[in-house]
Amino acid sequence: MPPPAIERQKKPGVCYALTAQGQELPVIDVTHPAFSVADDPDTVAALRHESDRQARRQRRIPRFLMRFILRSMLKRSALLRSMFTTRSPVLPGMSTYLTKLGADNLVPPYDGPMDRRFAASPGLKSIRIRLQQTAKLLAQGIEPELTRRPGVPLHLLNIGGGSGIDSLNALILLQRSSPQLLRRSITLHLLDPDTNGPTFSRNALTALRSGGVLESVDVQFVHRTYDWNQPASLAELVRELAASAIVAASSEGALFEYGSDEAIVANLRALHADGHGAVAIAGSVTHDNEMMRRVVAMGPFKLVPRGFETFTALIRGTGFSAAHTVSSLMSDQVLLAPV
Repeated sequence: MPPPAIERQKKPGVCYALTAQGQELPVIDVTHPAFSVADDPDTVAALRHESDRQARRQRRIPRFLMRFILRSMLKRSALLRSMFTTRSPVLPGMSTYLTKLGADNLVPPYDGPMDRRFAASPGLKSIRIRLQQTAKLLAQGIEPELTRRPGVPLHLLNIGGGSGIDSLNALILLQRSSPQLLRRSITLHLLDPDTNGPTFSRNALTALRSGGVLESVDVQFVHRTYDWNQPASLAELVRELAASAIVAASSEGALFEYGSDEAIVANLRALHADGHGAVAIAGSVTHDNEMMRRVVAMGPFKLVPRGFETFTALIRGTGFSAAHTVSSLMSDQVLLAPV
């Protein structure tokens, strides 16, 4: 195994952690100026305008020339290659994580001019907003129950979330705003078939607890191999944990965007546990519009452009309903609460 690729240009106040391949990456903290992004409606509208402008320009380029341009971009961008050379129908967790760093936080070999240009594009800015909004919604959703039940253990279930960075940032947000609420045993369960994302997540948590913002918080990490098409193990886990603890869940850029209707319904019913399960669920739902249908048609990833209205109709009868929603360029972020 090659020696770790340690990042030498570290930013003050930012933690760093190793990937499974020995690459040191910054740990995203949406409360830090290096990673915080504007996510208000005006910002999202500006991203949509820029995305539409770029799409109109690209439609004027002949297909053969567009393919040549894309091949050229892939040669010059390690970040693009990490996304588009995979054979998976789902964007891998660590490739997704890299897109969330932002142009100014990229590290070698992902920090060339083409990488920075791609990282600053409307689509990747939207993914950063998606993360931030999901983390905020999860923190918002569990805060009342943490207040009502001081000291009761908390279990966060992250379904298909790769690096689990949305769950970690929900804890960061709560630690910044109401640290007394986190004076309890906390466990992050990362439910994902991959191992690369969970390896980084474990290392990121260690870094955050070793002099970082979560230093005083008792957080444990568990990786569970999980296929959301077979939710029986999730149902069993929720019943076991909810008997003596607070349970909440999140799935940013995962289940609600890639999963089938049947998988979404089955997982929500497992999380509901007949009213004794998760107190809140935060996740993202791909927009159903012309832009996203075009993105899905052109790309290798099997996103389902379901849209918020179709999603809310789908989840009727699961025991959850949408309590709050916010929007980014490519998705709606939803907070689900038990009915």
